[in-house]
Amino acid sequence: MIKDPSISVVISTYNSIPWLEKTLWSYEYQVFRQFEIIIADDGSDNRTKEFIENYKKNSSKKIIHVWHEDDGFQKSSILNKALMACNSEYVVMSDGDCIAREDFLQIHYERREHGHFLSGGYYKLPLELSKQITNDDIATQRCFDVEWLRKNGLPNSYKNQKLTSGFVTAKIMENLTPTNASWNGHNSSGWLKDLIAVNGFDERMQYGGQDRELGERLFNYGLKSKQIRYSAICLHLDHARGYKNQESIDKNKAIRKATRGEKKDFTPYGIVKEEKNI
Repeated sequence: MIKDPSISVVISTYNSIPWLEKTLWSYEYQVFRQFEIIIADDGSDNRTKEFIENYKKNSSKKIIHVWHEDDGFQKSSILNKALMACNSEYVVMSDGDCIAREDFLQIHYERREHGHFLSGGYYKLPLELSKQITNDDIATQRCFDVEWLRKNGLPNSYKNQKLTSGFVTAKIMENLTPTNASWNGHNSSGWLKDLIAVNGFDERMQYGGQDRELGERLFNYGLKSKQIRYSAICLHLDHARGYKNQESIDKNKAIRKATRGEKKDFTPYGIVKEEKNI
């Protein structure tokens, strides 16, 4: 068990044990080994707690389970609690439905840079293919092989190049992509001190966009972002999105508009519930 981890990996979850298990398996096979896992649990029932306790018995990793009572979609709140439980200066954030390729943490660690955060992407799998993936598929890394995925139902797509890009090609693609290097909750990383400086996530925000809003405050705080969407690869397992509704989308858009328009770098609705001292 690592006493002083170089990375704290924050993984969000809510009542999704099969997907969380596949996610955790992927961290057993990471090339980079100096890390801990913080599970940010937005109110799952006791089955998830029991699963995590049993999983920890056979894992080589330090796993911390941060949980609060189920009060609807409160992901921002539990992520803030998870940030405060981190024991490393550097934080990688992902979700409990994302299988990380074996070099995922290595890329994040090697590309980290003060004054910056890293912006990754994901490769989304169809639901049936998501269900098929086993521990052995992750251990052997065959689940990241496009030919194997095609044989198991993956449609042809230009997006497949995310999985086939070598080191040089990935760097070129990252320099050329028009996609904004935003903070993406499924695959981003940064320095804990910077995340705390902007007061973490805005807890008013509901499903969709709370990660981007955090990134916008990091930009306003003076940080730059680096694109790693073709280098740090994770597979996104498909699932329903029960919390998505127009009211929450409109509310989130209004908050983000204010953050951008007023150049806010701090939210009084984050880790600390008070106005920034000036």
